[in-house]
Amino acid sequence: MRASLVIVGAGPRGTGVVERIAANAPELYAGPGLDIHLVDPHPPGAGRVWRTAQSPLLWMNSHAEDVTMFTDETVTMAGPVRPGPTLHQWAGVDGRTFTDRRLQGAYLSWVHQEAVAALPPGVRVHHHPQRALRVRGPREGRQQVWLEGRPRPLLADLVILTLGHLDAELDDEQRALASYARDHGLVHIPPEFTADTDLGALAPGEPVVVRGFGLAFIDLMVLLTEGRGGRYDGDTYVPSGREPVLYVGSRRGVPYHSKIGYDFTGERPPLPRFLGPAEVDALLARPGGFDFRRDVWPLVEKELGFAHYHRLFTAHPGRTALDWAEFEKRYAAGDPEQVAALVAEAVPDPADRLDLAVLDRPLTGVRYPSHEEFQQALRTYVERDLVRRHDPAHSPDLAVFLALLSVYGQLVRLGDIGPWWHGFFSYLASGPPGPRLRQLGALSRAGVVRFVGADLAVTAEDGVFRASSPTVPGWSVETRALVEARLPHPTVERARDTLLRELHADGAAATPDGLLAVDPDDGRVLDRAGRPHPRRFALGPHTDGRGAGAFTRPRTGGPAFRQNDATARAVLLFLRILAERAAA
Repeated sequence: MRASLVIVGAGPRGTGVVERIAANAPELYAGPGLDIHLVDPHPPGAGRVWRTAQSPLLWMNSHAEDVTMFTDETVTMAGPVRPGPTLHQWAGVDGRTFTDRRLQGAYLSWVHQEAVAALPPGVRVHHHPQRALRVRGPREGRQQVWLEGRPRPLLADLVILTLGHLDAELDDEQRALASYARDHGLVHIPPEFTADTDLGALAPGEPVVVRGFGLAFIDLMVLLTEGRGGRYDGDTYVPSGREPVLYVGSRRGVPYHSKIGYDFTGERPPLPRFLGPAEVDALLARPGGFDFRRDVWPLVEKELGFAHYHRLFTAHPGRTALDWAEFEKRYAAGDPEQVAALVAEAVPDPADRLDLAVLDRPLTGVRYPSHEEFQQALRTYVERDLVRRHDPAHSPDLAVFLALLSVYGQLVRLGDIGPWWHGFFSYLASGPPGPRLRQLGALSRAGVVRFVGADLAVTAEDGVFRASSPTVPGWSVETRALVEARLPHPTVERARDTLLRELHADGAAATPDGLLAVDPDDGRVLDRAGRPHPRRFALGPHTDGRGAGAFTRPRTGGPAFRQNDATARAVLLFLRILAERAAA
């Protein structure tokens, strides 16, 4: 009987696993044959998010040169390196281009084809364009994967869940808002993928409250402006007349920071310095566990500060008042109060100091006397951010970005550390392309986008939605439409995907934040006693190993590639043992 592997989810993460199986199979598996079943209603490679059948107006938020699906020597893994082209090399476009998502989908489809072609003879791949409904089967026996519309299950020796981002059932707050909207004839659009959202209910000229100022908002902004026939004439937006008026706010009240628009030159900060493998080992070994804010965040803060000041002292020494060697020695030994005093002594200009609290919440305690004055102030904030993020005189910002990537790679090992860190990382390091923020400014000047402020409060009363913020005391806006511009939170209890819910009901463990618990070494699904399932694996944002994206920047260690390699090798070793037992 041929061995059988089912991979549920054929997007970039599933493709990455297939690529690692192809890379490791010559060393680890020479069985009598293997059938790999890819289960996904969307095209293999691109999957749902990157499918080519979506609006060409939607861009990636990474430069084409910063996207790769291939390993290099910076990835710490047991398997062999199989290099390949980045997106810009494959597509033949300028590396600094923000390509549309359809081109990324084409790249991912090509990578999938290459990975399948690299599999050894005797390995066959089958795509099932259906949804997987549930997984059944004993721990020590073949698994049954039931598909939508198929009367018999797929039989699998092993199952890998690479589900990607998932839809979610509404939580209590969203259910109440949806019910209120139905009762009063209002429009409520819950957290979901903007590219899949029906925006037809948002009428031209109608005021709309938008809660969320990240990448989902940027997609919404594009689809409701250019997507409705508007256009840009230089820095001026020319409306089509079909746009609603978007009143946007969030917890921070400001958009994510622009992508940095210059390259790193000169000496790079030696990372990791304060949060590396040894520190993570120590955190994992704590008998009582660890608290992120108490035990982890101080290390993160020191790592980011080290990268910032290393760059400032080495690339812009005229803006410092101490020798770097002395600064580094005192910085490494100092507690937070001593470090703050050291920075005040060594960095004369406060603008050159790293203040993560102000970066995270720039509107905290800030008040404006009128809504119109806040509009101008936030436009100025965005314009200054754009200038800074494209000026190498502020290259410590890029050093902090590199440190964020380093930290992310380390924190993956800690499992579910809560949502705050992921939001902070995205806000600083994974924001929109600069041109999108220039468009935001033009839309603000045209009156199509209006800024509400920080700590946005939305109430449902008097037959409308009412939005306000302490940023502009006493001001509010009433609308008949509310859009939640953010992705659903992936929890096993509220996942719209029945496969995850049934897996959890069948004994799979979940973290306090509702993520599927997996073995950090190879991605095996854990039960509630902490035992890894011998035949079920899971990778991606629905797990507590979610810290790694499916693809990454070249030469940055690629935590997802490390995870894919470990899982692929565990799968191949398991199948080899099965084949050896069968032969015996």
